[in-house]
Amino acid sequence: MSPAAGLQAPLLPSYKLRSRASVAGAVFNVSTSIIGAGIMSIPATLKVLGVIPAFLLIVIIACLADVSVEILMRFTHAGDSTSYAGVMRESFGRVGSVAVQICVMITNLGCLIIYLIIIGDVLSGNQPGGLVHLGVLQEWFGIHWWNSRAFSLLFIVVFVMLPLVLLRRVESLKFSSAISVLLAVVFVGICSFMAISALFEGKTKTPRLLPQLNHQTSFFDLFTAVPVIVTAFTFHFNVHPIGFELNKPSDMILAARISLVLCAGLYFTIGLFGYLLFGDSIMADILVNFDQSSGSAVGSLLNDIVRLSYAFHLMLVFPLLNFSLRLNIDELLFSEKPNLAKDTTRFLSLTFVLVAFTYVAAIAIPDIWSFFQFLGSTSAVCLAFIFPGAIVLRDVHGISTARERTIALVMIILAVVTSTIAICTNIISFFGNTS
Repeated sequence: MSPAAGLQAPLLPSYKLRSRASVAGAVFNVSTSIIGAGIMSIPATLKVLGVIPAFLLIVIIACLADVSVEILMRFTHAGDSTSYAGVMRESFGRVGSVAVQICVMITNLGCLIIYLIIIGDVLSGNQPGGLVHLGVLQEWFGIHWWNSRAFSLLFIVVFVMLPLVLLRRVESLKFSSAISVLLAVVFVGICSFMAISALFEGKTKTPRLLPQLNHQTSFFDLFTAVPVIVTAFTFHFNVHPIGFELNKPSDMILAARISLVLCAGLYFTIGLFGYLLFGDSIMADILVNFDQSSGSAVGSLLNDIVRLSYAFHLMLVFPLLNFSLRLNIDELLFSEKPNLAKDTTRFLSLTFVLVAFTYVAAIAIPDIWSFFQFLGSTSAVCLAFIFPGAIVLRDVHGISTARERTIALVMIILAVVTSTIAICTNIISFFGNTS
C-alpha cells in the first residue's frame, strides 16, 4: 500500500460491504468525542472569565467548530481522500498530512491521559496543593493498597477499557457512546439539582458575571481559559472515521451540529451550576470538589453518584479517541504496510503499547489544567481551526467562496493570537512562580 493510499483509507476499508451507520449513532459518537473530559474544567473557566464572557466564548467556539467541520467534509468529498490527513496531503503535500497526524497523536494521547487522571481522582483521590481529596473507594473502604491510584487504574484499564479498544469499527461503539452521553447528562442533572437546592437554602456562592482583574489576575490571564474551551470542542480527529460510515456528507454535518448544540448546553449548565456550588474554591477538575464535605448522608451519596457517573462516562469515551489515535500512528509509521484492520499482530501491538503508555503517564502526571492549556494552545487549536482554515485559503479544488475565505482567515488569526498570548502568559506565570 502506498503512503497516499494509507492516508486515504478509512478506519476499515470494508465499510461498503457493511450496513451504513445511522445519524443517531453518529450523534452519540460525536457527542462522546466532544464531551470527553472537557466538561470537567469548564467550571474553572467561569471562575477565570466570569459567567457572561464564558457563555459567549462557548457559543463562539461551538459555531467555529461547526464551520470547520463543514469545511472538512466539503473539501474531503471534493477530492479523493477519506481522512483528515489525506485532505491536508492534497492541499499541502506530505508536510500537511504529517502535521495532522502529529497533532492528532498529541491531542488524543493527551486526552486519554487526562481521562485516566480524572478516573484516578474519582476512585483514589488526589492531593492538589497539599489539600487531600479522598477517592470514592477510599471513602467507602478506607485507604488500602488495592484502592491505590496505580492498582485501581490498572484494574479499570485491563477489564473495562481494553475489551472496548480491541473493537475495530467505530459503529460498534454506538451503544457504549449512548450510555456515556446518558451518564454525562446524569452528571449534569445531579449537579444542577444540588446547585438549585443550595440556591434555595442560601448556600450557593455568588458567581462573577464579568472577570475580576487585580494584582493577581491580569487581562492576559483571561486568555489562558480559551485553550481549555477549545480543547473541549475539539473532535475533528473523529469526523472522518464517523462520517464515512454514514450515507452522505450532509448526515455528518447534521450530526455534528446537533452534537455541538447539545454539548454547548451541557457545558454552560455544568459551568454555571458548578460555579454556584463551589465558587472560587473550584478545582481544575471539578470532580475533586465532590468529596465527603457535603455534611449529610444524602449529600454524600449524590457526590459519589456524580463522581462515579462521570468516571464511567470517561471509561466509555476512551476507546473512541483511541480509534483515531491508533489509526494515525499506523498511517505515520507503517504507511507501506497492509491496512491495520487486516494485520492482527500490528493492531494488537499498537493497542497494547498505547494503553500501557497512557496508564504509566496518568500515574506520573497529577494535574489536568496545565495539560488542557497545552493541548488547547497547540495541537487542538490546529486541528479545530488552523488546518481547516488553511485548507480553505489554499483551495486546491477551487470551491471556496469569498465568505468562506474571510471566515477562514478570521478563524486562523483568532486562533494564532489567542494561543500565542495563552502560551506566553503561562510561561511567564510558570517562571514567576518558580522564581
